[in-house]
Amino acid sequence: MQPSTKTKLGRVNLDVTRFAFGTSPVGNLFRPTDEATSDAMFQRAWEGGVRLFDTAPMYGHGLAELRTGHSLRWKNRDEFVISSKVGRVLKAKPRSQIDFSPWSNAAPNEMTFDYSYDGTMRSFEDSLQRLALERIDICFIHDIDVFTRGSEQPEVFKQAMDGAWRALSQLRDEGVVKAIGVGVNEWQVCHEALKQRDFDCFLLAGRYTLLEQDSLDEFLPLCEERGAAVLIGGGFNSGILATGAIEGARYNYAPAPAPILERVRAIEGVCKAYGVPLPAAAMQFVVAHPAIPSFVAGTRTPEQLEKNLEWFSHPIPVEFWAELKHKGLLREDAPTPH
Repeated sequence: MQPSTKTKLGRVNLDVTRFAFGTSPVGNLFRPTDEATSDAMFQRAWEGGVRLFDTAPMYGHGLAELRTGHSLRWKNRDEFVISSKVGRVLKAKPRSQIDFSPWSNAAPNEMTFDYSYDGTMRSFEDSLQRLALERIDICFIHDIDVFTRGSEQPEVFKQAMDGAWRALSQLRDEGVVKAIGVGVNEWQVCHEALKQRDFDCFLLAGRYTLLEQDSLDEFLPLCEERGAAVLIGGGFNSGILATGAIEGARYNYAPAPAPILERVRAIEGVCKAYGVPLPAAAMQFVVAHPAIPSFVAGTRTPEQLEKNLEWFSHPIPVEFWAELKHKGLLREDAPTPH
């Protein structure tokens, strides 16, 4: 499969590329990325046929949206799809008064959570201004999960289902956006949102990967039934499926525990036997599911992006997937590329 291959976004009349460019790193996550490097990655992605770009106000306190708009401004607007998010409102403030962690040298905006109707409309309009593009195609309600909000999550979720949902549903009805959804770290939150409201799509950070397939039980079947699409970000489980089981490997934002390291080593053994790079398997497995149109990958350098594009199209024999299932390293009911 090529990164430029397109498919429909679930039930929505919108075609997206199977590989998507994630902009969190160009928001200076953990360390700075200079302007030239950021733009070079956008241009290389474009040359590779990538036409889906995911961003958010959170990424670099608005910096990622600014850079996304800058790099795509003179492209034909009908040739690409932009997704962004609501749930945080940004307000200009002196850098000395802002805690930017985990962002480095981000834009001078303070972030405030706001899932109200008015806050959602404000967030959406502000994103359009930062992008300086005439439309956003997909809009997600961002971070209404336990990972981000902890004990406040039930109340935050209710606020979002009442306020942010109402605003995005109105924008969709008016044709301002084509698709609305939820972007979180837990499939259970997406599942509950889909049971309660009429969402088109979701952005899920991990939770359906070579190492995690619990979402096959309830969530992904409901998505197929409703025609809802799921974009997967964090498909390397925040590192270990890209690096392999090396010392210091990261799994879901923390050092990988021993059972995960052991499992990844076993998968790497099958990879070696069939000449398949582990990251290639991780990427191609995800988009084999009929409800998952795109793998969203963020990169820090043009070289990393180049590797991702290569991995995405690396040939993998069907016997490889059969071997993973035979060894109990992949669920029997998990769809695989063919």
